[in-house]
Amino acid sequence: MTRSFHSARPFSTPTSEIAAALEEVSIPTLLLSMVHLTGDPSFVRDFAQAGLFLNEIQGFMSEEDKARARAAALSAIVQYRDRGCPVPEPLPAALVREMLDWAAAEPVDEDNLALVLEELDLDAADPRRPAALDPAHTQDFRVAVIGCGESGLLAGIRLRQAGIPFVILEKNGGPGGTWWENSYPGARVDVANHLYCYSFEPSNHWQHFFAEQPELAAYFSDVMRRHELESHVQWNTEVVSAVWDDDRAVWTLTVRTADGGTRTLTANAVITAVGQLNRPQLPDLPGRDTFGGPSFHSARWDHDVDLTGKRVALVGAGASGFQIAPAIAEQVAHLDVFQRTAQWMFPNPMYHDRVPDGARWAMDHLPFYARWYRFLLLWPGADKGLDAARVDPDYADQANAVSEVNALARMMFTEWITSQVGDDADLLARVLPDYPATGKRTLQDNGSWLTTLKRPDVRLVRTPIARITPSGLVTVDGEAYDADVIVYATGFRATELLAPLTITGRDGADLHSEWGRRPYAYLGVTVPKFPNLFMMYGPGTHLAHGGSLIMHSELQMAYINSCLEHLIGAGARSMEPLPGPTEEWHRRTQEQITKTVWAHPSIAHSYFKNADGEIHTVSPWRLCEYRAFLQNPDWSRFQVRADETV
Repeated sequence: MTRSFHSARPFSTPTSEIAAALEEVSIPTLLLSMVHLTGDPSFVRDFAQAGLFLNEIQGFMSEEDKARARAAALSAIVQYRDRGCPVPEPLPAALVREMLDWAAAEPVDEDNLALVLEELDLDAADPRRPAALDPAHTQDFRVAVIGCGESGLLAGIRLRQAGIPFVILEKNGGPGGTWWENSYPGARVDVANHLYCYSFEPSNHWQHFFAEQPELAAYFSDVMRRHELESHVQWNTEVVSAVWDDDRAVWTLTVRTADGGTRTLTANAVITAVGQLNRPQLPDLPGRDTFGGPSFHSARWDHDVDLTGKRVALVGAGASGFQIAPAIAEQVAHLDVFQRTAQWMFPNPMYHDRVPDGARWAMDHLPFYARWYRFLLLWPGADKGLDAARVDPDYADQANAVSEVNALARMMFTEWITSQVGDDADLLARVLPDYPATGKRTLQDNGSWLTTLKRPDVRLVRTPIARITPSGLVTVDGEAYDADVIVYATGFRATELLAPLTITGRDGADLHSEWGRRPYAYLGVTVPKFPNLFMMYGPGTHLAHGGSLIMHSELQMAYINSCLEHLIGAGARSMEPLPGPTEEWHRRTQEQITKTVWAHPSIAHSYFKNADGEIHTVSPWRLCEYRAFLQNPDWSRFQVRADETV
């Protein structure tokens, strides 16, 4: 048996250093690793799991149990080291299933089993990797990928593995998408990093549990380099339009280059990988262009502007503003934070923590430690949030919560907020949301947000802004707020999918006209009248309840690879979903969305909702359900056109 990237690197670490490392590891993960290392299931059977809850990776084990686990593990690890760190033998499937149930602190249901085993990938098989196609069939087929963020990079990796010629067109000068563009102070991911990475490209060397932007950008650059993708990418190249030619069965793409010029190229298929949070939304405020100082959107941060000693107005306090304010508060002279709606926040004391050296040592050297750690992040964050989001129509207090589970979440979040505010009734009234918990994006918090708001040089303003003046801002009550710099942390045009790209399909169909304000796609990937067009992170696939968009992208790209393999293998010219199945999918998705807290009528402002108060971007499905939908494409739901029928 050969050593895989999952089975860890041999080591000769002194015993004292191993013991020190074990003080900094996740104990449940350690015990799971020990079963692999020794083949002895008593490492989990003799240690009761009291239950896991979201980011609590220690499973609420007692300190006595943790000490006992460390002592038992240390002895096993020293023996393993002294044997030369042999590659562990595969474990029986029944034992792996027992370990899953133990780690989850509940039975892993059959619906989820395939998904979690795929994510664990204990034999390092990369089960979502596509088969290599016959070069004789692919040599005349070319795919254009629009975007080189996490999903575009993934598309390139999988197309290269399948042997399908491709080009990636990226409007920026480097990879990473949102992690290239959002370089504002405090920018970091809010999904734990050891889950927020490709399943086949794990990183054991994250510096933080929730990495900052430079580290994330470096990760995607490194993945691109390892998979030799750069020669396939055209940087600073923005796709302006894509037009389908039914006679030739090709897409003609018009692109704008860095010098402002345009050119065209053709492709047999197009994959859009442009994301939903990449077009900044600036507020339509009178006088915005009259401000006399620097002003910019958080996603276009002007690093030439020194905020030291400046009066700064931060307009918006959603996910970006929530990170920016604590990051700049000590630097500026005064900070005014203008917030339209208070945000629910989830207590996460690890949010700014660095990954200790001991944990990184374990991920590098203990067999399968990193894989089980990934599972401990995935399981409680996979669909538990959906339980709190679903509406119980029989729950009495619908104004404040949509179910008993949702009410418990509200109580926990409220206790977290009030514990920090203390006796300041005025501040509590301004920071405590008045809508059901998880109704909008719930923010990760380690206490830095409310600590910042309590500073004497920071002021939270909940009064709406009336206009911008040359010297600052004026709210609707007539109060003026002077500012030297204005930062707009006002989000993105999230409901305008694929804007401003123009896509023209069969018989001149315009995608945005077909959609109106209600974007839809069969399984979130393909649209009738638009042959050979495949979407990653398309309509109805945004995750608001947990999991990782990277995992969602892997599922979608596996499905797209299946479609391309079918298209190429059949020698067909084009494929597109039939209207009936597409309409049925959209109807079912909408039916489920309306039964969630995200659609609650009390939430007037949410980037999930369009101008009509409808939601067409968010997925209402369990992760395992969505995987099942994508797993085995039903070709009877497509119109596949062969040469002789066109």
